[in-house]
Amino acid sequence: MAAPPTAHYSDQSAFSVRCEWGVSAIDCIAPADVIVIVDVLSFSTCVDIAVSRGAAVLPYRWKDDSAVAFAHKHDAVLASRRDRFSSGYSLSPSSLLAVPAGLRLVLPSPNGSTLAFKAYATGATVIAGCLRNASAVAAWVNRNTHSALVLSAGERWPDGSLRFALEDLLGAGAILSELSGILSPEAQAAAGAFTHARNALPRVLHECASGRELAERGFACDLELAATLNRSDTVPLLRDEAFVHA
Repeated sequence: MAAPPTAHYSDQSAFSVRCEWGVSAIDCIAPADVIVIVDVLSFSTCVDIAVSRGAAVLPYRWKDDSAVAFAHKHDAVLASRRDRFSSGYSLSPSSLLAVPAGLRLVLPSPNGSTLAFKAYATGATVIAGCLRNASAVAAWVNRNTHSALVLSAGERWPDGSLRFALEDLLGAGAILSELSGILSPEAQAAAGAFTHARNALPRVLHECASGRELAERGFACDLELAATLNRSDTVPLLRDEAFVHA
């Protein structure tokens, strides 16, 4: 049976399971019960690791000086920018492997965190998804919602425009491949890409553009963490401005 006509050609409203890229999709895609933010390298992976250890992660805008006051207001620690020579918590997933339970961490990032911050402001239910928790996130969405937007963060070109990021396509596809409902063509394509790459995820993440960049900057260990499929049963739900285990 043919899908019913959409309200707008780009909003995917004919389909209960949708997939798009970048911050503009929050306004342009039809409202869904849940928005799943996918930023595999590395915001969503960081959130999964920290929340699995009992920490709470507060998303915030990137390079915004008000983050200091935001962290103070919420009795939280502000993460540093990712730097191989920095200490403490950052957008490097490996920096979060030993976070203590109860820690509240403000974690700005240019892509995933910024998306989550904006999505939450719309009143949507927001989940952080990645390869590590794909099955757990899909199962939660299937149990609790009727429609979903899986939103890939992507990366940035030097001029600030959105860059397609293979790792986010695969992370979105891993979740979409297990979602029930009617998938949009965009969602079907992402699920198909994941199925094609499923048995070679570590290699693909190491060889894609974002992976090569991280390896050159000294973060190859983060690629290993991010490429591990379904290692976690954590479902990070954004509640009261912080990601906590759903």
